[in-house]
Amino acid sequence: MKTKNTLFILSLIITISIRADEGMWLPQLLNSMNIKDMKKNGLKLTAEQIYSVNKSSMKDAIVQFGGGCTAEIVSNQGLMITNHHCGYSAIAYHSTVQKDYLTNGFWAMNKSEEVYTPNLVATIINRIEDVTAKVLKGVTPTLTEIKKDSITKANIKQIEKESMAGTHYESFVRPFFYGNEYYLFVVETFKDVRMVGAPPSAIGKFGGETDNWMWPRHNADFSVFRIYANKDNKPAEYSQDNVPYTPKHVVPISLKGYNEGDFTMVYGFPGRTQEYLSSFAVDMIMTESDPLKVSLREKRLNIMSEDMRKNDTIRLAYANKYAGVANYYKKWMGEMLGLKKYDAVTKKQLFEKQFANVINADPIMKGKYENIFPQLQKLYSDYKILNKQVDYYNECLMAIDAFNYSRNYSTLFNELKKKQKGLTNTFDKTLEEYKKLGFFKNYNKTTDIKICEAMLSEYIKGVPSGNRPIVLDSFIIANNSDAKKITDFLYSNTSFVDKAKTELMLNDFEKYANLYERDPIYYIANAIVKHYAASVFPQFQYDEREITETQKLYLQAQREIFKDKKFYPDANSTLRVAYGKVNSYKPKDGVEYKHYTTLDGILEKEIVGDEEFSVPSKLKELFKSKDYGRYANKDGKLPVAFTASNHTTGGNSGSPVFNSKGELIGTNFDRNWEGTMSDIMYNPNQCRNIVLDVRYTLFIIDKFAGAGYLLNEMKLVK
Repeated sequence: MKTKNTLFILSLIITISIRADEGMWLPQLLNSMNIKDMKKNGLKLTAEQIYSVNKSSMKDAIVQFGGGCTAEIVSNQGLMITNHHCGYSAIAYHSTVQKDYLTNGFWAMNKSEEVYTPNLVATIINRIEDVTAKVLKGVTPTLTEIKKDSITKANIKQIEKESMAGTHYESFVRPFFYGNEYYLFVVETFKDVRMVGAPPSAIGKFGGETDNWMWPRHNADFSVFRIYANKDNKPAEYSQDNVPYTPKHVVPISLKGYNEGDFTMVYGFPGRTQEYLSSFAVDMIMTESDPLKVSLREKRLNIMSEDMRKNDTIRLAYANKYAGVANYYKKWMGEMLGLKKYDAVTKKQLFEKQFANVINADPIMKGKYENIFPQLQKLYSDYKILNKQVDYYNECLMAIDAFNYSRNYSTLFNELKKKQKGLTNTFDKTLEEYKKLGFFKNYNKTTDIKICEAMLSEYIKGVPSGNRPIVLDSFIIANNSDAKKITDFLYSNTSFVDKAKTELMLNDFEKYANLYERDPIYYIANAIVKHYAASVFPQFQYDEREITETQKLYLQAQREIFKDKKFYPDANSTLRVAYGKVNSYKPKDGVEYKHYTTLDGILEKEIVGDEEFSVPSKLKELFKSKDYGRYANKDGKLPVAFTASNHTTGGNSGSPVFNSKGELIGTNFDRNWEGTMSDIMYNPNQCRNIVLDVRYTLFIIDKFAGAGYLLNEMKLVK
């Protein structure tokens, strides 16, 4: 019987074993976890060359860009390459109708022309340290979850404080494996980041939302920025006295290209994955949450798109907002379709059934873990009800700009009340900050009215009366559930969505605060926020903590049973390495995609008069003359993008993609639509990351933009 169980466990291990191209691995653990497998697959570097605390290593050139993307340092003067869509908000910030950098591109022809972007930061990892024992000091199994949480938070705060003492560094601690492990990240955060270059949207966003999350791709999704530091090469606030940052490591750039099957490595800051979810969670996401969010976003996108086509002012105002909404709209569509195609829920259920059998066959394991799956099932039956309410809150109510904007004034009202009571307050300072808000730069009242009516209509249909905020529900009932009537009243009687009225309001805010606090849009928005804060989010967050604790136990059981298996932690916006190979794939029966695209495909896709598929005349001229310089393939064609089997997610946008020698061959910018499910389950036959070939990046900088002087800073390897 024991032999039979052992054989069963071994077969189970083989069934769920991780492929070489699956996983997002902590770089400081490569020596003990992956380096042998990486070398077997072609890597020619040591683990210390990839990550080292005491010596210069590749990690010193990997940048978390703006908090949500990745960039790589490609010169000894702090020059960075990231994605066009990562730099998009900065490009949009500096764009006007007169200087439309989104449409026409931007290139600084010397350092004096580089443009500082407020609030844009670049973060570089100094070191990563295992602090699990320190974080869990004092935590015992008999404590309540609230007490455990309180102790770990206090321990984390002390660890972070001690790690920064006497230094210019910042630090944070993150949980891994649902709190089974904790790691400290010590970082430098540079606050003077300047825009150096960006191609026009016809190149950087060629294919637009039609091609987003799709393969084959033909857009040069890149932009160029530079880090500036003080004269001591340390982070500093923006100043004209700052100088280009001198990095510890510079990424070399390969002009040699690649072949199918070549080793690839992605180094970056992947945002969030949920690879160890139960079947109950995957079913909720696939059949309820994703479909609802997709439906709500589609309605908003249709409204924005229609208005953006009407004039350039609205187009520029909503360009960044539209791109953000559309990105995850299409991602969620691909995710739920991929999960269905892969039969993900059934696969999860099968594994859980087999795993439960293993647990129940061992008395010790049974005593510790037998309640995992019944508990998860119960938790998700309650959680999915609240999750739906939260989805409606985020994707419906808070998608209305007027609601989202006006609710922020609660801070101003609260500070004024403190002032009126003679308490310590920041009212005067806060008021001045509100006067400087640039909300109306990216706002169109007519568009917001349409979105408000559409979202209220969906909310009324989708959320029962008893689950709505009382103030909003009363308003809905009084107006016979007529979303148009409600919207017309709100926008006709508010001071919060008109620039002139807002300026007048702020100029006499203290005098007429009681009147403004009864403003219908503020009143309802504030009531909505208070309702969810009091009646939904506490229970929602409690359920999430319970789920996390059960997931923690679930992973603990897996790691206890499968001692020889290498587990990778879910992504959580911390530095990771993923590796795989340049690879083609077959999306469906009878269809097979090559692993690369060329400039020829851009001309094939061109649609005259279609903004998404227009081709700049200069690019056509370069194509016609075949003036590709040193950037062409051996066959004379100019490469644009390629696919590989690296496990990536949001946050990996802009990540460098290296060859076996640690040379840059491309910049990661997307995944294929069929593979967006990789945030939840990795399908090796379908999941591909999409990479901008660095030779096309250099070609655009050099031949198209005429900014070839930037290449003089780079280390190009022939």
